[in-house]
Amino acid sequence: LFTLGRLMRRGWYVAGAILLLVDVMALTWWIRRREPPTSTPLFVVEPTAAIPVRNALAFGAWPTPRTNLLADVQVGLFQPTASGQLESALYGSVRTGSSGGRIHPSFHEGIDIAPLARDRSGRARDPVFTVADGRVVLANRHAGNSNYGVYVVLTHADALGEVYTLYAHLADIDRAIRPDHPVEAGAVLGRMGSTPSHIVPVSRSHLHFEVGVVLNSAFERWWAVRHKKNRNSHGPFHGWNLQGCDPLRLFADRERRGHAFSLLTHLLELPVAFEILIPATHLPDYYYRYPDLWTGGPFNGPAFVMAVSEGGIPLRGRPATADEITRLGGPGKTPVVLSADSSVLGNNGKRLVARRGEGWALGSQGSQWLDILMWVAE
Repeated sequence: LFTLGRLMRRGWYVAGAILLLVDVMALTWWIRRREPPTSTPLFVVEPTAAIPVRNALAFGAWPTPRTNLLADVQVGLFQPTASGQLESALYGSVRTGSSGGRIHPSFHEGIDIAPLARDRSGRARDPVFTVADGRVVLANRHAGNSNYGVYVVLTHADALGEVYTLYAHLADIDRAIRPDHPVEAGAVLGRMGSTPSHIVPVSRSHLHFEVGVVLNSAFERWWAVRHKKNRNSHGPFHGWNLQGCDPLRLFADRERRGHAFSLLTHLLELPVAFEILIPATHLPDYYYRYPDLWTGGPFNGPAFVMAVSEGGIPLRGRPATADEITRLGGPGKTPVVLSADSSVLGNNGKRLVARRGEGWALGSQGSQWLDILMWVAE
C-alpha cells in the first residue's frame, strides 16, 4: 500500500490501479486461507458418485522405467511366454496349462513387463518401483520358495480398504525393503530378473505385476487346518489368497479419472462374470474389510448373493431374496450359481464356475476359492 501511494502521487494511476487490484486479491486469498475447509467434495465420480473418495490409491509411479504401458500392446513392451503369443503377457485367460493329460485354458493374474535395458550377458537392468505409497508386507528373497521367485508384496490404503500390489521374478530386493517398513511411490524395490530360473530363463526376464484384494485375513489358519503337512511361508499373502484385477485396465481408469480414481470405484464398474447364492449365517471377513462392496443392511442369514469378476474378485454382495433362498433346497444346502456371463468369462481359465447341463455350477477351482473366502477364524 505504501508503494501504491507513491505511484499515485507521481501520477502513475494505471500502475497504481493494477497494484491496488493485486493487493485486494492477495488480501482475499489470505482471509480465505484462514477459513476452515468446507465439506464440499473435491471430486465427483460417475456413475458411483455416492461413494466418497477417501484415501484413494494414489498411483505416483509406474512399476518399471517403462511409462508407455498404455500404448498399443507390442513386442518388446510386454514379455510373452515360450509360446511367443503376445497376449500371454497380459491379464486374464490368456495361457494354457495341463492336467490329467489334457490341455486347458489358464489364468494370468497380472501383466509381464519386458525390460527396457539389458547388460552384456542379456540380463535385465531395469529397476522396479513401488507404484504408490504403502507398506512392505512380504519380501521373499529365496527364489525357490515360490513360482513368483524373488518377489515383494506391498499393501496400500484405498477408499476400498487395504489392497495389495505384487512385484515378482526379481533378480534381487533392495536392502532397505523390509516387512512392516513404509515405502513411498517411486521407491526402488529391487531389480527386474528371471527367478525362479527353472521357470523364467534370462532371455525372458520380466516383471510380473499384480494389483488386487485379499480374500481372507484368516488365511494362515485356513492353511494350517486344510494343509497340515505343507508349510506356508507367505503368510496371508499366498497367491491363493490374492485376487488380482487387470493392471492395464486399472492404469487406464486412473488416467481417465485422475484424482477421482480409487480401486473402490474401479471394482464397482467391473463387469460381472457370475453371481452365486451362498448359504451362510455370517458374512465373510472380506465384506468387513471392504464394507462399501456390501450393498445390503445387517446380515443374519440364511444366504447372500455375491457378484464376482472374471478374476475371482468378490464384487457387490447383498442379502438373498425369499425367492432366491428357495433355490437352496433342503438339508446340506450347497451354493448355487445363479447366472454367468460367457462373454466376460471368455476362456474361463480361472475355472471357478463351469457349465453343468443347461446351467452353471462351481468349477474345479471354485470350491477351494469359496472355502478360503468363507473361512472363519477360530
